[in-house]
Amino acid sequence: MTEPQDPKKGVSRIPVLPVRSLAPNMITILALCSGMFAIRFAILEKWEAAVISILVAAVFDGLDGRVARMLKGTSKFGAELDSLSDIVSFGVAPALIMYMWGLHDVKGLGWAVSLGFVICMVLRLARFNTELTEETTSGKKVKNYFTGIPSPAAAALSLWPMILSFETDWELFRNPVFCSTYMAFIAFLAVSRIPTFSFKRLAINREHVMFYFLGVAIFFSLVVTHLWITMSVIGFLYLSTIPFAVKRHKTDKRK
Repeated sequence: MTEPQDPKKGVSRIPVLPVRSLAPNMITILALCSGMFAIRFAILEKWEAAVISILVAAVFDGLDGRVARMLKGTSKFGAELDSLSDIVSFGVAPALIMYMWGLHDVKGLGWAVSLGFVICMVLRLARFNTELTEETTSGKKVKNYFTGIPSPAAAALSLWPMILSFETDWELFRNPVFCSTYMAFIAFLAVSRIPTFSFKRLAINREHVMFYFLGVAIFFSLVVTHLWITMSVIGFLYLSTIPFAVKRHKTDKRK
């Protein structure tokens, strides 16, 4: 007679993944879906919906890392998934949107700029991942600066002429030569070594929490009522912080 088999032995158990490791990756997938929807809306010439999809992808991209750290569900798989999602949502998608919107009018030049933008985003993400790995293995603290413009910000800024065209009739914002030059400039800022502020370590003084909540409420109301003007102002303010980041970075290096 054969002995009864111990149910705890010889049975291959199906690995169970905790929710804390799945939630951040699901948010990353939603960011990827938003990027793909942006391309679809561009094909259908629904330009406002395409831009909104990129902005939604940027929001998801900002949430996944924070959710992962909050739930202690960070993983190497999640980091790789995030980078691959960023290539689509903040590299391929904005490049195709701008090309289909106006850069195709200058034919080869417009395609070269779009292609160059995607390449710059890929190089920037590869450099970011390398620096992140070095920081993790060496135990260094999180930096106060990014090297170049982060990919979500670069994607939103690359669409700035289109965003401005939604609120104004200026032909300059629809000029394909101007848009090509501007997009090439944003690609250069993204892949450059120029320091830009990182807001990961931004903290709010307890005494100012109420003002923070009030500011969030005002910002949300402006986004709902005047989306494109608000995004235009934010883009201008962000670009204006770069000279201050460069100066502050030089000062910090001397300390």
